[in-house]
Amino acid sequence: MRRLAAILALGLLALACVAAGSPGAAPARAAEPVAIDTAEQWSWPVSQDVRIVAPFEAPPHRYGPGHRGVDLAADAGPILAPASGVVAFAGSVAGRPLLTIDHGDGLVTTLEPVEPLVSAGDPVARGDQVGTLATGGHTPAGAVHFGVRLHGEYINPLLLLDGVPRAVLLPCCG
Repeated sequence: MRRLAAILALGLLALACVAAGSPGAAPARAAEPVAIDTAEQWSWPVSQDVRIVAPFEAPPHRYGPGHRGVDLAADAGPILAPASGVVAFAGSVAGRPLLTIDHGDGLVTTLEPVEPLVSAGDPVARGDQVGTLATGGHTPAGAVHFGVRLHGEYINPLLLLDGVPRAVLLPCCG
């Protein structure tokens, strides 16, 4: 978990540096290290070989453009709970079918487009099938969006998954 906290802290620091040096960017907030303490290992919400269709792109500020999650190839397979929790929402928002799972400790997952097989209030375990791939939303056909918020702020879901390649720091500002 310390490795995960360090990765997240470096990511927040890098984001603050980019925002501070970008013309027209909002003033950067202080990048405080955030520890993510999960008692359980997270897993991918798709069952087949994982292929990222669109990566996470942190916005320069809270309301700036970005991609607040990752889009994964789903090829009509089952959609799985990435970690244990309670279904917070299962339905449609603005015509987009989605599912939200509250994992506790400020972690909330949203998956879309997903036709839910569960209802709000249902407990789920990591790896349980919670839905099937649907159509709609911003993802390309055959993909599911996997977004995670920590205390209301979007984070890169890959930080919670094992097997993420180690970050390599490059020289800066020569």
